[in-house]
Amino acid sequence: MPENRGYLPEGLSAPPLYTLEMLRRAVSDGTVLEGTVQRCDGDLNLYLQLGRISAKIPREEVTAPWISGADREIAVLSRVGKQVCFTVESLSADAKGAPTALLSRRKVQEQAMEEMRRGLKPGAVVAGKVVRMEPFGAFVDIGRGIVALLPTEYISAARIRHPNERFRAGQKILAVVKVFDRENRRITLTHKELLGTWLENASRFSEGDTVRGTVRGVMDYGCFVELAPNLSGLTDQREDLREGDGVSVTIRSIRPERMKIKLQVIETLPPAEPPETLPYWITDGVLDRWVYSPANCERPPVVTEFTEVP
Repeated sequence: MPENRGYLPEGLSAPPLYTLEMLRRAVSDGTVLEGTVQRCDGDLNLYLQLGRISAKIPREEVTAPWISGADREIAVLSRVGKQVCFTVESLSADAKGAPTALLSRRKVQEQAMEEMRRGLKPGAVVAGKVVRMEPFGAFVDIGRGIVALLPTEYISAARIRHPNERFRAGQKILAVVKVFDRENRRITLTHKELLGTWLENASRFSEGDTVRGTVRGVMDYGCFVELAPNLSGLTDQREDLREGDGVSVTIRSIRPERMKIKLQVIETLPPAEPPETLPYWITDGVLDRWVYSPANCERPPVVTEFTEVP
């Protein structure tokens, strides 16, 4: 199981049909619930409908206090139409006598962050949900709406230009904690370590196989073609190929001692969509060290060390 199993990302399961009795119990025992945000007003208060009960998350209770400025406003506005976690702080009635609920998401996030600060360390495998993507990286909810950054260069060993070449918004993924700045409550993730070493990926192929690939780099000396998220091979230079093109390729040689796979392009194919699920070789635990390169490789080893930063 992932190391954050006690505080999973928002929106992984549909919320129940709430009753007033369920919300009364939640007030007394502090149960964390989820619901879908229906509206955000001009003061950045959020509104939900929990069964027949109207509910409000005041702006100061929408998100954790360490998120400020423009980032805070974006964090609030982006919740409309999406599920959020919360505790029920109180129940009352409106002017017509209908029940209403006052909620807090901030409290849930503060509790989750304190658990993370106590128990989560570099190398920990966590479950996440991709919430937003930019050219520099993907923002991933790793629990109760707490968002960590997964930089593009850490997504896979095979080169990509943008996270949307590997993920879709809303996709459930696994990742590894790379850096945890506990003082500033900032978490940086990595991902490629879960997708298998060079040898693990290369073992799926044999010389003479013809397989589908995606062009990831076009150079003067040839084109790099991704065969798997953590494995690429090199073709001869082709002027008709562009990054992102789909191709069928025949594997001419596999050389573990050089971490090289020689390919021949057979034909171009339509671009492939990112897969619904990724081929993870590691799904839980805490990593101390990960080595991508084969043991007998003549090239400098590709290694990730996971250590606490003072």
